[in-house]
Amino acid sequence: MAMIELAGKQVEVDEDGFIQDPEIWDKELAEALAPLEEVPTLTEDHWKVVNMIREYYLRTGVAPMIRKLCKDTGFTLKQIYELFPTGPAKGACKIAGLPKPTGCV
Repeated sequence: MAMIELAGKQVEVDEDGFIQDPEIWDKELAEALAPLEEVPTLTEDHWKVVNMIREYYLRTGVAPMIRKLCKDTGFTLKQIYELFPTGPAKGACKIAGLPKPTGCV
């Protein structure tokens, strides 16, 4: 695993840049990760998705399926991709501080 500096912290990430310890995540870290995923600024809509993903992960231990993400946030799949151009599994989960989701390529 590699160590990178984000928001003034040394963070362990995998080969795809996913944080290995979700417990170190905070809003400053999310804001530092966002530009790396083609999201210049996190808006209220971004935070709605990020917070839903984190809450679901902390409750279940896995990232939500896209269908659940859309249902719970009220966003369409197209809107999710507009918010997170690198995708919900890669971009949104990475910004939310989750490890790489199963099935994410």
